[in-house]
Amino acid sequence: MKKQQPVYLNLYKITLPVTGIVSLLHRVSGLLLAFAIPVAVYLLQLSLLDSAGYEQAKSLLEHPLARFIKIFFYTLLVFHLLAGIRFLLMDIELGVSKKIANITSRLVILITLVVMLLFVALEVLI
Repeated sequence: MKKQQPVYLNLYKITLPVTGIVSLLHRVSGLLLAFAIPVAVYLLQLSLLDSAGYEQAKSLLEHPLARFIKIFFYTLLVFHLLAGIRFLLMDIELGVSKKIANITSRLVILITLVVMLLFVALEVLI
């Protein structure tokens, strides 16, 4: 009887399909959005203290780094929402076939990128 050799998995050659990437990014975006909640609550609390707190929160949000972070989290929110809707539709057996799942995954990514560009344009114009 021949002894089984261990299988060597080259992790650099294993690629996820686009549906797997969207699934993984949906989980990551949810986690990052959860970490943003305390910051958002702090800024809300600061802005509601008094007029000086409001001005401080406003100045914090107008900082260039904060503007970049806002765009990032808006994009995460849009992606998480679209991917979540996609998964809810799949839960009721809509778009479960491989072809439709690939199309909807690519659509989620494309719409997210378009909306992100709109966020960037709005931040630059405002």
